Amino acid sequence: MSVSTLASDQSVCAPLPVLGRDVTVPLVTGGEVTYAALDYAASAPALQRVWDDVAAYAPYYGSVHRGAGYLSQLSTDLFENARKTVAEFLDCRENDQVVFTRSTTDSLNLLARALPADCQVFVFETEHHASLLPWQDARVTYLNAPRTPRQAVETLERALADRDPYGPALVCVTGASNVTGELWPVRELAAAAHAHGARIVLDAAQLAPHHPVSVRDLDVDWVAFSGHKLYAPFGSGVLAGRADWLRAAEPYLAGGGASRKVSRRTDGGVDVEWHDSAARHEAGSPNVIGAYSIASACKALTEAGFDTLVAREEYLIGKVRAGLAEVPEVRVLSLFGDDAPRVGVISFVVEGWNSSHFAAALSAEYGIGVRDGLFCAHPLLRTLLGSDPQTQGECGAPEAAPGEKSLNAIRVSFGAGTPDEHVDRFVDAVRELVRTGAKWNYRTENGRCVPAV
Repeated sequence: MSVSTLASDQSVCAPLPVLGRDVTVPLVTGGEVTYAALDYAASAPALQRVWDDVAAYAPYYGSVHRGAGYLSQLSTDLFENARKTVAEFLDCRENDQVVFTRSTTDSLNLLARALPADCQVFVFETEHHASLLPWQDARVTYLNAPRTPRQAVETLERALADRDPYGPALVCVTGASNVTGELWPVRELAAAAHAHGARIVLDAAQLAPHHPVSVRDLDVDWVAFSGHKLYAPFGSGVLAGRADWLRAAEPYLAGGGASRKVSRRTDGGVDVEWHDSAARHEAGSPNVIGAYSIASACKALTEAGFDTLVAREEYLIGKVRAGLAEVPEVRVLSLFGDDAPRVGVISFVVEGWNSSHFAAALSAEYGIGVRDGLFCAHPLLRTLLGSDPQTQGECGAPEAAPGEKSLNAIRVSFGAGTPDEHVDRFVDAVRELVRTGAKWNYRTENGRCVPAV
């Protein structure tokens, strides 16, 4: 594999300023080093622009909706304008709704609660647990991992055509894998779904921070994503798309804000008239700072230009993959093959190494933060690793004995805020660790791999 031609292109943009870019961390071998945050797929650092916008708004914080005071009115306008900004960012259709949630997981659970009766759900086993698990109260068909994008479309077409009864159906698919970074054929899958009378929801948690997402162009019915992967702080997310199923469903949460009118009946009970708008599924005091931070991130990425951001990321992907390819002991995990387009998410295993120990050594000895484990995508990792990991804890895996096949993997991920130096340090550290071994011993403590000091 050759390095991208962009490697010598001096016009590749600089990384966007993010929080934490100057943080130093101690090394177990002594001294300190600037932290290299290479775990964007779990949580990207907040953009400095987003943090500054939130800080500027904070003194004007007020209740949203129904408040008569100036700060409440200001906050309400800001919250509703954030909804418009997200709709523009996603290129939503005129009548689509944008619902603010806590995360992608929350968004997909909301949609799962809004499914019409007898709806069948089709989902590939390759999904992150956020999009694999919410449908268990419905009739779910789990599809085997495809090995090519074409096979993914063909597998879905057969499953939809064979469904019995031929009633309402929903397809859930990721835009970019949180394990391999590979892009999925979303437009083709949407066309297949609609040709068979089904709808489709796109898990864009890993796609939206790296590539433009157009609801119109992809022709998807819903999109879900998380703020904390889009360079905004934790605790906010979005479900955007068609309103009819959401309007017909009982509110995801019952409470103030979701209700338009509540009255007592003569028998002592309560009658409720729910809103038809997005507020129907936003009960309680809304997370106005979360919504505002997502809108700020959407504006920042749009203004930076996705063409420029994608070009820079492809340059970094080329550097990482070229560096890993020079280490024979490293095996990069992939469903669709080396030539498949991807975002800045790369998972791999190292022959002779326990993945948790390798990741711990990168952190303790080089100040590099990556992820190890099964990445909340256990069925996919089982397919890619050719093993049957019996997991322990939320997203972890048991340790392999010395010499045994690793039961988990290492994931490096990066994006718009990643400096070249962090990628270079990671590649050099992988080479050195494989060549010389770890400088320290490591052990498992409370489910975490730590230096044995």
